Order: sequence, then structure tokens, then C-alpha cells
Amino acid sequence: MDYYQSPTHEQRFDLEIKNSQFITTIRRTRGRDEAKAFIADMNQRYPDANHNCWAFVAGAPNNVHLWDQSDDGEPKGTAGKPMLNVLQHSNFGEITVVVTRYFGGIKLGAGGLVRAYSQATQEALTQLEWQEIYPRQSVAIKIAYPMLGKVEYWLDSSDIEIEDKQYSAEIELTLAVIERTWPEQRQALIDMCQGNITIIENDKE
Repeated sequence: MDYYQSPTHEQRFDLEIKNSQFITTIRRTRGRDEAKAFIADMNQRYPDANHNCWAFVAGAPNNVHLWDQSDDGEPKGTAGKPMLNVLQHSNFGEITVVVTRYFGGIKLGAGGLVRAYSQATQEALTQLEWQEIYPRQSVAIKIAYPMLGKVEYWLDSSDIEIEDKQYSAEIELTLAVIERTWPEQRQALIDMCQGNITIIENDKE
């Protein structure tokens, strides 16, 4: 599978277990800053909750540097870690899950908490509206000024995103290209420019 899944918009799912209310809120988050901002939003939205536990995979699913989790006061390892475990075994990326708990008076025990937070996350993912996200890599191209209009028109009709544009002796465009479609597009650009193009392929994100 050459794509991963990510939420289309912020979504909420409710679950009751032994009188405790578990509110699962999920949002697409690209990077740690967006994930932490979303978690802060949830803390402000539910300031009276007993716990706002969270887990995120804030990039592609295999980017372990963008994984994190928190029990937010629940016994160690009973909330954030089980939530993150569910995310790790899904095909979701660029995603943050916050499970808000209102205690219902019946203690669940460590095993019960693990099951509850896992269930709250898993059930939410099965109902989530999601979109396909294709991994991209950064590529720079340099072209002469007369070619700009033609190249931009072609890029507008493609799945390539223009991230930056620099004007000097030549025009340098920084592009975010989808890995699976780039080889064919690369050749199309070379043919369009009749070889008068410099392509610099950076390391993949």
C-alpha cells in the first residue's frame, strides 16, 4: 500500500464503560506542533474532565520520531500507550487522538483501563472518515524564465504541489511530488523543457 490514511476533519465519538464517559476526539495533525496545539485545545474544551489522555502519529506511520503519548494522570501505561499501540497497528498517519474521561464512580483497574482506552481508540478509527495521503518527496527544478508559464500551467493540472519559488538568473521551484507518480512526471518535465531543466532530488522526508 503506497498511501496512508488520515482524518478528513475533526471528529468525535462517545463511549460509556461502567458509568465512565469516554469521549474520543480525532484530528489530522501534521507535525508535533499541530498535535500539541490540538491537545491544548482539548484541555481547554474539557477542563473539568478527570483525564485527557492522548496519543499521536504526527507524520507518516513509519516515522517513529513523530510518535508520542500521555496517560494524563491515569496509572502509568494504562491509557496513552494502549492508544498509541492501536495507532501503530493501523494505517493511519498525521493523526492525534485525545480520549477524555469523566469518571463514573466505578474503578476499572489497570487491565480495565487498558481495554477501555484501546476500545475507545479502535472503535473511533473504524468509524472515522478518512482520506488517502501519499508520501511526498521534495524536488527542486531550475528553468529559464520563458518556460515558467508553460511549466506552471502543467503543474497546476498535476498532483504536484509548489512549495517555494525563487527568482535569480533562473527560476527555481521547490516541488512536493508523490513518490509513485514522480518518475513519469519527471520525464514529462524534461521533454516539455526539451532538456533545458535542472532537477535536484532531495532526500525523502
